[in-house]
Amino acid sequence: MEKRTFIKLSSVFLTGSLFSPMTSCNQTKQTESRENTQSGKQYNWARNLEYSTENFQYPEYARDIQGLIKGSKSLRILGTRHSFNRIADSTQEIVSLQKIKPVYVIDKENRTVTVDGNVKYGDLAEYLHSEGYALHNMASLPHISVAGSCATATHGSGVKNANLSSEVVALEMITAAGRLLRASRTLSPETFPGMVVALGALGAITKVTLKIQPSFQVRQDVYQNMPLVEVKKHFDEVMSAGYSVSLFTNYAKENINQVWVKRKVEGDVKLNLVTDWFGSKLATKNLHPIEEISAENCTEQMGVPGPWHERLPHFKMNFTPSSGEELQSEFFVPYKNGAEALAAVFELHEKITPHLLISEVRTIAADDLWMSPCYQQDCVAIHFTWKQDWMAVKQVLPLIEEKMAPFNARPHWAKLFTMSPSRLQSQYKKLDDFKKLIKEYDPEGKFRNEFLEQNLYGV
Repeated sequence: MEKRTFIKLSSVFLTGSLFSPMTSCNQTKQTESRENTQSGKQYNWARNLEYSTENFQYPEYARDIQGLIKGSKSLRILGTRHSFNRIADSTQEIVSLQKIKPVYVIDKENRTVTVDGNVKYGDLAEYLHSEGYALHNMASLPHISVAGSCATATHGSGVKNANLSSEVVALEMITAAGRLLRASRTLSPETFPGMVVALGALGAITKVTLKIQPSFQVRQDVYQNMPLVEVKKHFDEVMSAGYSVSLFTNYAKENINQVWVKRKVEGDVKLNLVTDWFGSKLATKNLHPIEEISAENCTEQMGVPGPWHERLPHFKMNFTPSSGEELQSEFFVPYKNGAEALAAVFELHEKITPHLLISEVRTIAADDLWMSPCYQQDCVAIHFTWKQDWMAVKQVLPLIEEKMAPFNARPHWAKLFTMSPSRLQSQYKKLDDFKKLIKEYDPEGKFRNEFLEQNLYGV
């Protein structure tokens, strides 16, 4: 985007923000009512975490955030509450962006869209599709905010698809001094890669500009019960079989329960699928990743073509998830080690399966964002959706992290892990440069909280 174009869009706005829940995707207003509570105890989406303050602020306009930040000594910015750890927590003050009315501006010439940071991906996707455009990818859960997803390197899937934050070309941020800062790949080429996946440490992201492309169609096919030995032997072929591929397993047996393959539909080209694929069978009905659960709320399968935003997520956008009785963890390993790392996790099946709802394995292409787990490396992400029993999960996570240590695994920033700060810090080549940015934009540590202190500065 040209400098004059971005500044023009910024002026317009100033005058005028995973993995889906596996057990509860029913349409409900429960979560919304909890989020709108402005007094009393406050919880994250999964209700595994009670925020450390009851001092919540709900500005209705982006410009009001500047005054709130300038007048605060310590605060954090909150999006859609889908973090499972305390990355968004504060003991002093939390500013929620949920009441800011979303605004969208498409730049057709440069093929970008600029949105408020609190905009949810599902809402943005529906708007873009109605205008004939698409994002390059979607996370499994479309109800997460743009700013929050990008700040934590939340991803999506595909051997050629980098995470959602890789499509950010410009942003607006309110710094600790209450100053509005505009940055982009053209305006700030040297530091911009450190400002996108920023963990909320640099300021409040109020506007995000994303690359877009023409809308496209996708079909989704599911295979059942692929033996682990076949996955290991044909890992590249399996994971590159579609635009986006997900493996689901509960580790109970030496197999992958389901393989979800999402393919772009190219015109009238007919696709003749084999019914037997590396020992697995093509499903004959729509499935939920946990086969005992109805697939009613899952996106359409069985090869039925549909718009990109109705196939790339695993769950339908018009079903707002209720509070999920689950916990989540996720670890990223270099793609070259993906099959070996997955096999290593299977060795812990007796420890994992009793506490697990489902596990998903995906691929993400490399990016250049300093604090992204995929910085300069293609990755395989092994995701765990746990039963909501933190005491049990806390005992299993160190075992998984030990198994993945030889592959230099990096945890998802917004999910549960027990990795030591020193080991975590050693995985990020640009951490010192990122800390310099924090010192520049937040010299007094206004946006720093216990999570950041421990994981970025602790030993």
